[in-house]
Parts: sequence; structure tokens; C-alpha cells
Amino acid sequence: VQLQAFGGGLVQAGGSLRLSCAASGGTYGSYVMGWFRQAPGKGREFVAAISWNDAFASYADSVKGRFTISRDGAKNTVSLQMNGQKPEDTAVYYCAGRRIFTMTTNADNYDYWGRGTQVTVSS
Repeated sequence: VQLQAFGGGLVQAGGSLRLSCAASGGTYGSYVMGWFRQAPGKGREFVAAISWNDAFASYADSVKGRFTISRDGAKNTVSLQMNGQKPEDTAVYYCAGRRIFTMTTNADNYDYWGRGTQVTVSS
């Protein structure tokens, strides 16, 4: 499975962006899907994850109430709607897939990674 994240860009504080992650080379319908981000000089940080059956979603405290993760099985995509953005959301965002169905916020437990997409939030 190959993953490709897109939809990043420049947005003003308080604005919104929607990231999408497209899967190819297979189906990710049974995977846990997650979003992570990495700001300059910092480690990779968990943002959100969604269970294989869409029954559960998990969010980092820093984005809870502002970001929403969702998936479209028919289109083989997973999205991250980001509202009320803050300058501290500036980072490269990565989507990731995990074959085992248990939820996790640990990046080391994800099996597939897409190329990142840059999100820049200006103050």
C-alpha cells in the first residue's frame, strides 16, 4: 500500500484546511489510519487516528475540538479537516496506516507512511 498526503498550504490563524490521504496499491479498509506532524527541530507528533471500522477516533489534546479525521472507503482516502488553526499547527503532516486493528498513538507502530504535506499557519 502506498499513501500520498495532499492538501497542505498556507492559511491564516483561525482558518481551515482539509488534508487528504490517498491509498494505492491495495486497500486500507481494515487498517487503523493516522495523521502525524513534524515541526522544524521537533520529533514526529501524533495528531489523530481512526479505527478500521470508523467506530473510534482519537485526537491529540492540542487539536481536540478543532480537527476531525474521517475516511471514505469508496474512494480509499482518509481526510483531516483542520479548523481554527493556530501558528503552532505549522508542520509537515504525514498520513500513516497500521495493519493491526488496535488503535495507537505511537508512530513506531504504523506500517505505512506517505510523503508529507506542508501546512503553514501565519499569525
